[in-house]
Amino acid sequence: MSGRLDGKVAVITGATSGIGEVTAEIFVKEGASVILAGRTEEKGNRIADRLGERAVFKRADVMREDDIKALIDFAVNRFGRLDCLFNNAGGQTKGTLETATPDDFDYAMRLLLGSVVFGIKHAAAVMKPQGSGSIINNSSIAAIRIAQGGCLYSAAKAGVTHFTKIAGIELGEYGIRVNSISPGAIATPIYWGGSESANKLEDAENEKKLEKLKRNLAFTAPLKKGGQPEDIALTALFLASDESSFITCHDIVVDGGRIAMFHEAPRLC
Repeated sequence: MSGRLDGKVAVITGATSGIGEVTAEIFVKEGASVILAGRTEEKGNRIADRLGERAVFKRADVMREDDIKALIDFAVNRFGRLDCLFNNAGGQTKGTLETATPDDFDYAMRLLLGSVVFGIKHAAAVMKPQGSGSIINNSSIAAIRIAQGGCLYSAAKAGVTHFTKIAGIELGEYGIRVNSISPGAIATPIYWGGSESANKLEDAENEKKLEKLKRNLAFTAPLKKGGQPEDIALTALFLASDESSFITCHDIVVDGGRIAMFHEAPRLC
């Protein structure tokens, strides 16, 4: 039985936990060869080993352009081409309107927006000669609604959503599609510090936190269910596949209807 991504090569950043890990699992299941990128080498290699010969881990810090270029080069050298880049890596940011420092600003913009800008830059250099490719950027409903994240996080994600459209317009003539996904509240370790923090927790403790988070998230959206990494991963699968061949420059909101609600959400964890 053929998969929806048979023969395709994908790079997924932030692939050692949460949305990135689940997306890698689904992409491999659907026939893709996948480069999992992240900073936690031991866990990344363990995930790649579990997923089989079409999965390989490459350590990369997406706040460094040299690492991003090396990641794309690695994918091409290993598998001969690049069909999809999922700019998924992210994390929490610090600073309020009153307390934000230049360091807080630089960190937020380099992690959340710079990783997308330079990911697209280096992926496009490979995809242009091919005349095809799908670039997917993980944005957030914080880009389009207030009180969904910190001020710097929201500003950076707004940049991601807008840059997606700019890149999609510029790259369209080369057959390269660029879209973004704006998740609502998804049950992942980002709520207690991101994948790096999750990797330091015992599995049982991590699972306990996630179960509590899932229960609380059910109160934050009209569908009365908590968002799961699979919800975003399956949207990424659609955008990576040929099923979305006439879709570009778009932001797909996956939030269970959360942005239609205007009250503040309860504390999640």
